[in-house]
Amino acid sequence: MADPYYITTAISYPNGKPHIGHAYEAIAADVIARHQRMRGRDVRFQTGTDEHGLKMAQKARELDTTPQALCDEMSQYFIEMCDSLNVSYDVFMRTTEPRHHAASQALWQRMEANGDLYLDRYEGWYSIRDEAYYDESELTDEEGGQKLSPQGTPVEWTVEESWFFRLSKYAEPLLALYRDHPEFLQPDSRRNEVLRFVEGGLRDLSVSRTSFDWGVKVPGSDNHVMYVWVDALTNYLTGLGFPDETEEMAKWWPADLHLIGKDIVRFHTVYWPAFLMSAKLPLPKQVFGHGFLLNRGQKESKSLGNVTDPLGLADRFGVDVLRYFLMREVAFGQDGSYSPEAIVLRGNSELGNAFGNLAQRTLSFIAKNLESALPRISGHDEADDALFSAVGKAVHHDIPALFDAVAPTQALETWTQAVFACNAYIDVQAPWALRKTDPERMETVLATLYICIAQLAVAARAVIPASADRLLDAMGIAPGLRTYEAIGSHWYSPLAEGEFRLAAPTPLFPRLELPAEDV
Repeated sequence: MADPYYITTAISYPNGKPHIGHAYEAIAADVIARHQRMRGRDVRFQTGTDEHGLKMAQKARELDTTPQALCDEMSQYFIEMCDSLNVSYDVFMRTTEPRHHAASQALWQRMEANGDLYLDRYEGWYSIRDEAYYDESELTDEEGGQKLSPQGTPVEWTVEESWFFRLSKYAEPLLALYRDHPEFLQPDSRRNEVLRFVEGGLRDLSVSRTSFDWGVKVPGSDNHVMYVWVDALTNYLTGLGFPDETEEMAKWWPADLHLIGKDIVRFHTVYWPAFLMSAKLPLPKQVFGHGFLLNRGQKESKSLGNVTDPLGLADRFGVDVLRYFLMREVAFGQDGSYSPEAIVLRGNSELGNAFGNLAQRTLSFIAKNLESALPRISGHDEADDALFSAVGKAVHHDIPALFDAVAPTQALETWTQAVFACNAYIDVQAPWALRKTDPERMETVLATLYICIAQLAVAARAVIPASADRLLDAMGIAPGLRTYEAIGSHWYSPLAEGEFRLAAPTPLFPRLELPAEDV
């Protein structure tokens, strides 16, 4: 029975269409999910939309529609984004689904039964945009007197009756979690930030609102709706059939990885584990807070007019090129910039010139000079063995280990070094010269390259799935061989000795040109 692996993204707030940050997180989670499938694991990958809260109610009012109608429309844009970017999610969870209301209320009742909820009056600073409460000490003053949250969003003074969660009760258990399980929150810089926050003392958390009604009703207090983060975080349990003790709950919970943006780390690593401790439920194994994508070094905002449509980038440069760029360009976990120029440069240099050209000239040479029959191997020399060793180590050990560690950028750096090794090998061996002087040696060189190219295509499948599979299809590599473990070299001799014939290849990554408007 395959080992289960449950990965989630944060659910996206659909008060606007998806932007590049949503695409970045969805693609990153998809890469890890695909990688784990190639590890042979039974993967459940969940994403979705967070559809309650004051922001949605205000946006609907602004557009003269209902919150439900707005959610129904906007959630489809996020589904379209995932589908267009080849994001292989298994579950798309919408928090307006009735089953989610039931799950959220069940979690609430468990926390209440544990004595962790009480009714009081809330007075304090609240950011509508962040759907978050902030202490006075965390705020800054903007010119004109407007107070801002640590995220730079406006806050307003709020006074209303509220249910409170005894968050202060969980300070010591949380500190023990960070201390005893440093892997729970990665990267280390995020854990250090959260550690300092909790060490500074925790106040009980306001977890209901009465000033609007667009949310999950509090059980027994129908004039209250749950704080949107109680509701939103519960989504990770909803699809598993919680609160029922289902086979899915037993199989998939606790989650292996919550992949989220750094701006919501506090909610996932302070509030969420405290809620789960209160409800007597296991904690997720890891939360990874990735960085922000900056548009030419600048944070995107609607007011600046620099918000990027990820599907527009995919249309211009190709889905796999965009996926590769986002995972390769920015050290995962840190902030980084993107631009059309950078996408073109990375796409042409590493995918087009390095890997695509390696495959094109090798397969074209075989098709042209061997009448499309695969080359025979007549013993290896040191150069062949060195290349097999370098590529094999990368494909079977280094790259999978780095993906396991949620380090896709480093995994792709390792992959490109293996690609460069193949290019150096073909230049030194010069099969075009061997064709005249030593045809037998030429065939061994081409066979060596063929095996290594197939291995490299498999190693990149998590990131460039459509392109990798198109190449592997052309090379006759059966679907059952497209895993790290299966793509050794044992398959080559039967393939070469069989009836397979190599068709004339087509370029894998056509050269990209910078659109005129970006020059």
